[in-house]
Order: sequence, then C-alpha cells, then structure tokens
Amino acid sequence: MASSDPEFAHYCCELLASAGHCTARRMFGGWGISTEGLNLALLVDLGDGDTLWLKADDNTREQFEAAGCRRFTYLIKGEPKSMNYYSAPVDALEDRHMMAPWARLALDAALRARASKPVKRTKTKQK
Repeated sequence: MASSDPEFAHYCCELLASAGHCTARRMFGGWGISTEGLNLALLVDLGDGDTLWLKADDNTREQFEAAGCRRFTYLIKGEPKSMNYYSAPVDALEDRHMMAPWARLALDAALRARASKPVKRTKTKQK
C-alpha cells in the first residue's frame, strides 16, 4: 500500500480545490489530502496504481456506488478491511469542474465526521 508520486498528489490537490485550499502530506505509505484540518481524500496504491480515494459516509455512499466507484478495501492478515473512502470517478479525474461535486461530497462527509466526534475536555486545576 504505497504512493510516492508528489506530482500526482499536487494535481489531486488542484482537482479538489473547489472544496478549499488543499494540502497533501505523507501518511500510511501514501498521501492524505486535507483542507482546513479536514481529511477529504487519500492517495494510495492498493495494487492497481495510484488512486484518489474520496471521503464518504452513509449519506454519500450510494452516490459513489451508483457512479461505479470502488470502496477502499485492503487486506490485514488475509481479512478484508474497508474504510469510508471511495475511488474518484474516472471522468472527474480529468477536470476540476467535473470533480467539484465529488469534492463537495467528500468535504461534507469530513464535516459530518468532525461534528460527530466528542468534544475533548481539558482538565482544569482545582484551587
């Protein structure tokens, strides 16, 4: 599971720019693409070349599946494991305008994921 092409990572950031200023950083042998601290995409090679994987959730899964997108699935000790990411539609990889609705779906899923996380409380000193 790896992706080492920084040029493709930069190109994917440009494709997703409609969701906000995106940055790519190395993670898990691939790249994580985020905007304003929200992870919207992964760039990982699961064995069939570098693939842009967009964040999804229960609200968006059907749209990705209807477009023929594949779910991010990998093997751990021979067992398939999945994450809430789907491959970007092939035609959307060619044009920022075609990617825009998919970038928005990924951003919306990332926003919902952040909103569902419990708020961390900081300890205060007792007097």
